[in-house]
Amino acid sequence: MTSDRVAWPRTAGSLELRPPTNDDLDQVLVWRNHPAVTRWLLRTTVDPERFRAAWLDSVDDPDQHTAVAVLDGVVVGTGSLDVRDGIGQFDGDAWRGAEGLLGYLIDPAHAGRGYATAITSALLEIAFTDLGLRRVVAECFAENVPSWRVMEKAGMRREQHGVRDSWHAELGWIDGFTYAILAEEFAPAP
Repeated sequence: MTSDRVAWPRTAGSLELRPPTNDDLDQVLVWRNHPAVTRWLLRTTVDPERFRAAWLDSVDDPDQHTAVAVLDGVVVGTGSLDVRDGIGQFDGDAWRGAEGLLGYLIDPAHAGRGYATAITSALLEIAFTDLGLRRVVAECFAENVPSWRVMEKAGMRREQHGVRDSWHAELGWIDGFTYAILAEEFAPAP
């Protein structure tokens, strides 16, 4: 079962986005711990069984919208949109689910083809059109140029440059970026 507010599958350019299956995750795990993927992740490697359980559990969580990106039967990437509450709000329902945290990964064999931008744009459309979120944020290491370029291509703006605020497993404390976009700023793809 998935959230009844999101209709799956979704088209994202030439990709199909849909909730992950066990077989999909077998494909993802082939490249998830590859050094080209882990280079810019906070969690550099994952335990395959914990990874699988977390992704399959997310399918039934109304606050998590995870998807695999499939091209001709091959999983070329993943995307996630985690709904979270507004900051500083403690009473009432108006703030619940006000913001989304967006993430994406691409199989290195399929990098540089615009798939991350397609995934990001589709998840933003889900966030604002299907879920009615107010705002979506995404974060990356400042040195991860391809990642922040994806965010900018999808219409997000850089809101924060944290000086040595992000721990990198190999590089130590380095700069990080936070990007965001508001619902009224989002323009869905034609």
